[in-house]
Amino acid sequence: MNVNWNDPDFQGFAKKNPFQKDPAAPKKARKAIGNAFGRTVINLVVTVLFAAVYYYVVLPPINLHSGDFYTFLVLTCGVYVLCAMLTSGFQGTGAKGYFQFLKKQCAIPTALAALAIVVAIVGSVAGWHVFRAAAYRDLLTVEEGDFAAEVEEISYRQIPMLDRDSATKLGNRKLGELADMVSQFEVAPDYTQINYQGQPVRVTPLEYGDWIKWLNNRAKGLPAYLVIDMVTQNVDVVRLEDGIRYTTAEHFSRNLYRYLRFRYPTYIFDAPAFEIDEEGNPWWVCPRMTRTVGLFGGTDIIGAVLVNAVTGEHSYYDVADVPEWVDHVFTAELIIRQYDYHGRYINGWLNSMFGQRNVTETTDGYNYIAIDDDVYMYTGITSVVSDESNIGFILSNQRTKETRFYSVAGAEEYSAMDSAQGQVQQMRYTATFPLLLNISRQPTYFMALKDAAGLVKMYAMVNVSQYQIVATGATVAECESNYRVMLLQNGLIEDDTAVSPAEQETLYTVTGTVAEIRSAVVEGNTHYYLRITGDDRWFEGSVSDAAVLPLVNVGDKVELVIYAAAGGVAEPIHSATVVTPASAVTPAAVTPGE
Repeated sequence: MNVNWNDPDFQGFAKKNPFQKDPAAPKKARKAIGNAFGRTVINLVVTVLFAAVYYYVVLPPINLHSGDFYTFLVLTCGVYVLCAMLTSGFQGTGAKGYFQFLKKQCAIPTALAALAIVVAIVGSVAGWHVFRAAAYRDLLTVEEGDFAAEVEEISYRQIPMLDRDSATKLGNRKLGELADMVSQFEVAPDYTQINYQGQPVRVTPLEYGDWIKWLNNRAKGLPAYLVIDMVTQNVDVVRLEDGIRYTTAEHFSRNLYRYLRFRYPTYIFDAPAFEIDEEGNPWWVCPRMTRTVGLFGGTDIIGAVLVNAVTGEHSYYDVADVPEWVDHVFTAELIIRQYDYHGRYINGWLNSMFGQRNVTETTDGYNYIAIDDDVYMYTGITSVVSDESNIGFILSNQRTKETRFYSVAGAEEYSAMDSAQGQVQQMRYTATFPLLLNISRQPTYFMALKDAAGLVKMYAMVNVSQYQIVATGATVAECESNYRVMLLQNGLIEDDTAVSPAEQETLYTVTGTVAEIRSAVVEGNTHYYLRITGDDRWFEGSVSDAAVLPLVNVGDKVELVIYAAAGGVAEPIHSATVVTPASAVTPAAVTPGE
C-alpha cells in the first residue's frame, strides 16, 4: 500500500477523488407541442379560461384606479407566459435565455405586464402624501358651526339608545323565538342604522345557515328582515310575500357583489348597506367610489347603485340625485379618514411632521344621530398631542357628506364613559359610546348603561365642559330631569330652561286601582314602581315627581299623568293623584261564620 502522503497516487486518490460528485446528467430536452399556431391557440385558451375563472371569483373592476385590476392583468399575462414555456419545450439557459424567449414568443403579454407595473408605480408615486397634501386636505369640506344655535334639542323618539352589540343580541334572541325560521336561517351582521318613518331603527336581513340550507331555500329566497327600534328596544320581524333573492349571503349569479360586477364592470364599489324605504321595501345601497389623487389615493364617493333586494331592479344615481329616504352613501370610516387628512394637512405636509401647528384628528370611535330625517355621523376632534380632551366635534350627513365642525372644548368620549360608569360602579354597568346632545344649550354626552348580558338598564348624561356633572336615570326622561337639576344647581342654566322637553310633549293619563307597588334606591333616592290592575306596564317616579307616591297603597284608586314615549323599562310619572284611598272603599259584606 502506498503510504507516502506526498505521492499524487496516495492510496489510489489520483485515479478518482471519492469526495467529488459525479457530473450532473444533461437535461432531457422537452419537445414542443405541435406547430407554432397550435401552441398559440392552446396558450390563449388556457389564459382565457384562467381569466374567466379569476374574474368570476375575485370580481376585479376593469378600472385603472383599482389595484385589483393591475393584479388581474399581470396574473393573466403571467399565465400566458407560463403556458408558452410549457408548450414550446423551453427549459431555460440563464437570464439571457429567458429574456430572448420572452422577446421572441411572448412579446405582447410581457410588454403589457411591464406597462401595467410601470403605470401602477407611477400612479402610486403621483398620489404620495408628501407631494399631494393639499389634495388630500381638500377631500372634505368642513364648515364652522354654532352648537347652541344649530344643534337643536331633539325628541326622545330620535335618540338611538341601543348600540350595535345590544341590537345584535336582541335580533338573535328574536330569531330564536321563530320556530319556522331558526333552523334554516341566521341573522346577518349588517344592522344598518337608518331613519324609518321618523324613527331611528336598525335593519338587517337574514342569511342562510349553511350551503345545504341555501340549496333547500334559495328558490323562495330569504323570507324576512328584522327592524329593531332604537328607542323602545322592540324587534319586528317583517315577513315578505316574495323573498329576498339578492344579498351578500347568496352564491353564484344572485350574489350581490357578482350581480353588480357583471352589470357595472368598471365601477369600484364600497361596502353595500342594507336599507328599507318608507314603504318597507328592502334595498341595497351600493356606493360607487373613485380615486381623486394619483391613481390610488384620495378615495371618495361619486354616486350609488340602488338594488331592490327582492326583484334585482337596479338604478345608478349621482350623489346629488340619491333619493332622500337613503341614509348611507358615505361610510363613517371614509368620512373619518377624510377628516384626518383635513386635520393633518391643514397647514401642509411639512407642518404635519414638524411643528404640527393646528393639526387635529378624530377620536377613537363614532356614533350616529338622526336629524331632519337624515342620519349624521358624530365623532370628537382632538389635537394630535395625546391627551384626554376634545377641542370640538363634527357632524357629517351620511347621504350628502355635508360636514360641520363645532368648537366645544371638554372631555373626550372615553373619559365621559368612565365618569358615567363610576357613577354606578356598584352595578358594574358598561357605557356605550356617547352621543352629543344639546340640553339647555349645554353640550352633553348621552349614553346607555348596559349590564353583563348587554341589556340597557339605565341612561347617563355627562356635561362636556364639566364632566364631573353626571346624572343617571332608569328612563331617558328621569335621566334628563336629574341632569337639568344638576345644571341648575351648578349655575349653568336658568330656572326657565330647567324644564325637560318631555314635559312639553303630549302627556297621557292612566286611571285605575293600584295592583302592586315596588321600590328601589337609585343614587340615594327612592323610586316607586306602580302597576295598575288590568295593565301589564310599570310606572315609575320619585318624590320629586309626585310627593304623594310614598303614601300610595295597594288598592288605592289613582290618576297618573305619564310622559309619552319616553322609553325604558318603566314609563315615567309626571304627576300622581290618589282619587280614592283603599281605606275608603266599602268592604264586601262578610257572612257570619265565614
